[in-house]
Amino acid sequence: MTTALDDLFVKTRAENRAALIAYIPAGFPSIEGCKKVIQAFVDGGVDAIEIGFPYSDPVMDGPTIQAAADQSLAQGTGAKEVFEALKVATDAGVPAVVMTYWNPIEKYGVEKFAQSISDNGGSGVITPDLTIEESAPWKDAVEKSAINPIYVVAPSTTDSRLPQVTSRCGGFIYAASLMGVTGTRTTVSSGAPDLVARIRKTSQLPIAVGLGVSTREQAKGVAGYADGVIVGSAFIKALLDAPDEATGLEAVKNLASELSLGVREGR
Repeated sequence: MTTALDDLFVKTRAENRAALIAYIPAGFPSIEGCKKVIQAFVDGGVDAIEIGFPYSDPVMDGPTIQAAADQSLAQGTGAKEVFEALKVATDAGVPAVVMTYWNPIEKYGVEKFAQSISDNGGSGVITPDLTIEESAPWKDAVEKSAINPIYVVAPSTTDSRLPQVTSRCGGFIYAASLMGVTGTRTTVSSGAPDLVARIRKTSQLPIAVGLGVSTREQAKGVAGYADGVIVGSAFIKALLDAPDEATGLEAVKNLASELSLGVREGR
């Protein structure tokens, strides 16, 4: 059983390019605004969409995503809105996943959460704070719902641990390009190519690099060695900096178009 995400990477590999994956928290900049952002992503040529489940105490998110999550939570965003946003993305014909910390999954019900992803056309879930040691209930749930379990590996992941984590992944492996939190940076960490090379020794799965990409040039650089380029903070910053929603949506679409060119120039 393959997901839309699995099919996407077959397609991008055949085209000899990386996939562009865009991140937006559900309910940001508003519940309806989020749906418009998803459309702007699609119009700008994004290949896949990652819907964030806004969380009050995120361990991996920098100030930009944190600000967006706070704004989203203040408007009452919960699981219902996350699944609605996911459905907007998949209805637009784009593979989509949810990124969430473990707590909201547990609160919602592990099996029920996995099934709701599947019911709304989602391909999988990225779980940044879930360790493989604590994954037994999640492993059963994702297998039952036929969705991709996506774990995050970092430069600090040891060589002995790496194959244990990558063997549990489906869809793609999320390579966090540097130690620390998300955010746009002037350069993408030099540790990213090394990490991807290490992961390649353990798995045939596609590898997507997240944390730090904000320009066409950076996207091109990462696309030279990774199968996917994940961009979040740069889109959120464009929305936060905009004087109004329409301007923000235009900025998101333009940035997506630029990054979309970048991932195609990488090889």
